[in-house]
Amino acid sequence: MSEDALWTALADPHRRAIVGLLLTRPRPVGEIVDACGLSQPSTSKHLRVLREAGLVRVRQDAQRRVYALDPAPIAELDAWLAPYRRLWNRGLDTLGRRLDETAASTGDPEEPSPKD
Repeated sequence: MSEDALWTALADPHRRAIVGLLLTRPRPVGEIVDACGLSQPSTSKHLRVLREAGLVRVRQDAQRRVYALDPAPIAELDAWLAPYRRLWNRGLDTLGRRLDETAASTGDPEEPSPKD
């Protein structure tokens, strides 16, 4: 699986919706079709892209194909995002401290006023 294939697969909102569905449990194609409101051929094309990107696995269950999320590529994506998450967290921590300082200098906005 290439990193480009992963990003390309996740760029489409329908494929992200399918990944979200599979987050809870494996599902047969028919159930994915119903949940996404797409045609069978369109859903199958999206599932093929997700499978080729390594995001989903498929198994045969009698006449049904059941798709499940493969967590490995998601873990790789999470590792790639970690430095950016730290950047955002630092910024949000700084904002939180500033808001706390502002609240402390103007009085606690959580306390009810005497008129309440």
